[in-house]
Amino acid sequence: MATLKNIFQAALIVAGMASGIKSGAQQPSIFLADPTVFADNGKYYLYGTSSNRGFLFYESTDLETWHQLEDSARRFALKRGESFGNGGFWAPQVFKYKGSYYMAYTADEQIAIAKADSPAGPFRQNKPVALSGSGKQIDPFLFFDESGKVYLYHVKLQNGNRIFVTEMKPDLSDVIPGTEKECIASTEGWENTAAAKWPVAEGPTVLKHKNVYYLIYSSNDFRNKDYAVGYATSSSPAGPWKKYAGNPVISRHTVGHNGSGHGDVFIDKKGRMRYVLHTHHSDDRVSPRATAVTGLQFKPVKGGEDVLATDGKFEWMKGEE
Repeated sequence: MATLKNIFQAALIVAGMASGIKSGAQQPSIFLADPTVFADNGKYYLYGTSSNRGFLFYESTDLETWHQLEDSARRFALKRGESFGNGGFWAPQVFKYKGSYYMAYTADEQIAIAKADSPAGPFRQNKPVALSGSGKQIDPFLFFDESGKVYLYHVKLQNGNRIFVTEMKPDLSDVIPGTEKECIASTEGWENTAAAKWPVAEGPTVLKHKNVYYLIYSSNDFRNKDYAVGYATSSSPAGPWKKYAGNPVISRHTVGHNGSGHGDVFIDKKGRMRYVLHTHHSDDRVSPRATAVTGLQFKPVKGGEDVLATDGKFEWMKGEE
């Protein structure tokens, strides 16, 4: 999964303006924060932070219109009481592994992994437990490397929100003790525009492209209009990571909406790389956060690593009218 087969900030802004931001009079109609899209058997499934009861989901065949199941009880892919957690259901990731579907997610500021026979769920655990690890842990992302190793990228709440990686056991039952390493902390100007005492780096997604690992992440508090997306690269899934000099690559300047970030990458049926994300509800209101999608592409750089950039296009996720 997740393996995919200089332009600095000013250039990215110009590119976004040149291609045109596709929002216009259109208004958001789906409100999932920390969203993720999983494609399977001709369908797309959209999940995100939405309810203290678990994780709602939407389905689509074309990325244009999304719908929920008519049976309201089945609109939750994962429900409280059927897996770990009493509340704080945040930032899910859904993937397929060895013939089964899994959801990695946050609840009670811990990380858990539930299993299902379908992307629609129900995702459950036989025994409701969180993964091992010290302190508060959120925002899981599992990356399956070509080496056969499985890596869990996640956020620890210690001296700020910091991104870590640890190896997983092959059966995904828990992490491997002693393999945890810090990847990213917010230390640059764009990553903490409010000069907050608790800097934030979160929402990791990892891709491999031309033997380079790309770690995509969001910085600033999600309530800050400058919440934005950047990336770092490495020759190894365990790092060390070098931040791209042109960060952020997705921000209010490139997509035209405040608080743009904390999403996930997926590939559509046409082979295009997309990034699903949330934005503020409006210019003067943060919540409920609106769900949208923008395009991403790799741009070749002579003598260097390909640059990851937005294509400047932006669309709200639309529910059925």
